[in-house]
Amino acid sequence: MQNIEKVIAKDLLSIKAVFFRPEEPFTWASGIKSPVYCDNRLTLTAPAVRNDVENALAETIKKNYPDAEVLMGTSTAGIAHAAITAHILDMPMGYVRSGAKDHGRQNQIEGRLEKGQKVVVVEDLISTGGSVIEVVNVLREAGAEVLGIVSIFTYGMKKGIERLAAAEVKNISLTNFDVIAETAAEEGYIKEADIARLIAFRNNPSDESWIGK
Repeated sequence: MQNIEKVIAKDLLSIKAVFFRPEEPFTWASGIKSPVYCDNRLTLTAPAVRNDVENALAETIKKNYPDAEVLMGTSTAGIAHAAITAHILDMPMGYVRSGAKDHGRQNQIEGRLEKGQKVVVVEDLISTGGSVIEVVNVLREAGAEVLGIVSIFTYGMKKGIERLAAAEVKNISLTNFDVIAETAAEEGYIKEADIARLIAFRNNPSDESWIGK
């Protein structure tokens, strides 16, 4: 698949999995105003887009993590993508819960994972990186060798980049905020002038000076 970043950007925009609204910002749970709404779960109900995403994840894993033995999805958004990608690659998969179950075997990691196995974590979206790093830490504590992360989309936020670096874990995303913003302008979803506003938000989400520009 040529220029995968652009292909996936167009795909996500076409089904509004990534939806820009700089003139009427969304409000996050934290209270921060955001010009972008992201819901990569929508890829699962769009077969053509889903096919592009899963095949791209599979190719990314083969190219960048050739020694991978197990895929582990993040709960809950990464589970389906890990399962489909593992099917394409004929690999085992599992997933990591946000917390251990309070019944049965009280597992936090679901699926068989042996100590020393080489794992790739499958995530749908990375913003500040906190949740996916928790998954990486759980897997490491269980004795896995985490080769890295594959994700569909990343904001490229400073906090997320710094957290991943501090955790010494690599992430490779199919596409990113900058490419999607540029593609959105090219495809007529937003104005060319909006790109700078979007990048200003990405660089400092707590600074709302981009609103109304």
